[in-house]
Amino acid sequence: MRIFIAGILMLFAGQPAAQSVLTPELLWKLGRVSGMGVTKDKKFVIYSVSTPDVASNNSSLKTYRIPVSGGVAEVVLADSNYLGDKNISPDGKYILSNKLVKINKIKGKDFHPELDKSNVYIYDNLMYRHWDEWSDGNFDHVFYAPSNDKTDAKDIMPGEPYHSPTKPFGNDEDYVWDPDSRQIVYVSKKKFGKDYAVSTNSDIYAYNIENGTTKNLSEGMLGYDVNPAYSSKGVLAWLSMKRDGYEADKQDIVVMLNKALVNLTGHRDDLHVSAFKWSDDGRFIYFIAPINGTEQLFEVRFDGLSKKIPAIRQITSGDYDITGIVGQSGDKLVVSRTDMNHAAELYTVDIAKGNMQQLTRVNDAVYNKIALSKIERRFVNTTDGKKMLVWVIYPPNFDPAKKYPTLLYCQGGPQSALTQFYSFRWNFQLMAASGYIVVAPNRRGMPGHGTQWNEQISKDWGGQVMQDYLSAIDDVAKETYVNENRLGAVGASYGGYSVFYLAGIHNKRFKSFISHNGVFDLRSMYGTTEEMWFVNWDMGGAYWDKNNKAAQAAYQKFNPSDYVNNWDTPILIYQGGKDYRVPIGQGQQAFQAAQLRGIKSKLVYLPDENHWVLKAQNALVWQREFFKWLEETLK
Repeated sequence: MRIFIAGILMLFAGQPAAQSVLTPELLWKLGRVSGMGVTKDKKFVIYSVSTPDVASNNSSLKTYRIPVSGGVAEVVLADSNYLGDKNISPDGKYILSNKLVKINKIKGKDFHPELDKSNVYIYDNLMYRHWDEWSDGNFDHVFYAPSNDKTDAKDIMPGEPYHSPTKPFGNDEDYVWDPDSRQIVYVSKKKFGKDYAVSTNSDIYAYNIENGTTKNLSEGMLGYDVNPAYSSKGVLAWLSMKRDGYEADKQDIVVMLNKALVNLTGHRDDLHVSAFKWSDDGRFIYFIAPINGTEQLFEVRFDGLSKKIPAIRQITSGDYDITGIVGQSGDKLVVSRTDMNHAAELYTVDIAKGNMQQLTRVNDAVYNKIALSKIERRFVNTTDGKKMLVWVIYPPNFDPAKKYPTLLYCQGGPQSALTQFYSFRWNFQLMAASGYIVVAPNRRGMPGHGTQWNEQISKDWGGQVMQDYLSAIDDVAKETYVNENRLGAVGASYGGYSVFYLAGIHNKRFKSFISHNGVFDLRSMYGTTEEMWFVNWDMGGAYWDKNNKAAQAAYQKFNPSDYVNNWDTPILIYQGGKDYRVPIGQGQQAFQAAQLRGIKSKLVYLPDENHWVLKAQNALVWQREFFKWLEETLK
């Protein structure tokens, strides 16, 4: 069954067939819009635009303001005169910041000062590297200082070998003043070494600046606790997961009032909250959560310690993603929004009705000159009798009388939503513009379809989810406009694992594979990755634990390297040199296996990139090699 989306089927009958389409070079000229906030007078929205400069391999950044009611944007300097500064205490006496503090001896010259030209690192515990950095004994700590004398700063975690902001993605949103300016509330995972590596248990702490004491506000809460924020009425809320070691657990909004905790979203099994913001009056919390293949805006009412089930209302509904809540102005919210044809722009949302008005049009000049993709919702029957949402993206000026090569897109995560996102690497619009139909299934392991659907992938990486992939591509391949002899499969991270695994079981379906930073061998992955909680949860434990039946089953049944004897299809492999989550050996092993088996294969090594590709020229090389490979193997 297929449902066509009225607002996204951009095939405009009046478009000439020769209209240009998106290219990698054009993609890397698009401005990247980021909302910064609503001004204190509630009249303007402040936002920044980062524009890549391929020649300099860098980006330029400008800050603008635009009326909330719409109108002309003007360049401004973003400072506290417009937005205020959340790091300044409410009474104006102090200011917060964070900086690195040397806590542990790690380098050879730390132990042997006379050998100051050595570049040796010495470790006696785990977490010796994380994401894309090797530990050097420095830890990010929060400091507070008098506003009039920032040199007199005090460390609120003196001597503690823990990070705040948290690694690898924490920022100054990890700390905030309480309303009476007496306490600093901050996030930290106060574990070290092996304990840090096997746990996701971050906590919310309150540091009292008058007596120097620290209290754990989330004591006994075992999963991630992050993003503390106070309402205008002085109520503290944050995002919380229940289970330690499970990064993809259901994430809820909890509030603390008079030392009591209330979970505002726990009763909705289908909502996994990704971000939230208090209403200006402190009576509501607005939040974003994936649902049915999109990310939408919701509100939940906060009624204090009422025993009533909190009322949740979905504000927006459409085939687009709400990707951020910028701020509030009266009865409107300012949000960022994307879809598979458009990079992020800012919109206002009527809170009561959900109606949206576009504010920024940074990339209209580009989009108005190119033909856009047609996007379709499709529902496919799975092998276990479920209905699975599959996004199908068609080339611009799609002609159903023609036959098109088709790509199965395998999402990473493994538990991340496949919604109306706009990526500057895995860009569906760009793939479609290059002449490919893209099939993107909401397979097992994705939030937005209920907790059971999301959790079914854990310890079953090569099980039902692989059947979901094959059900999706087999269903679409029946269409007369799909060339069933020119199918490819592409993906990164868990999606890269999926490509490696499918290469051994696809039974001649595919003619080309592309894997980026994918897991190839589960045993060596366990031995070289950094955050051990990830493999402990998803694999079930260590490969050497012969008494752990769940783990043994996962390593024996779902290891791509064990199926290399079945490989028979060309494969392109990307690998980042600074990816310590899926370390370099994974890509090396896969490439070496393909080469030794005589399979057409290529390795694209990115020595300075981590799990992603962040530098403009590297990204363009990535895109060019991607489409060059497809041209060689599918067209």
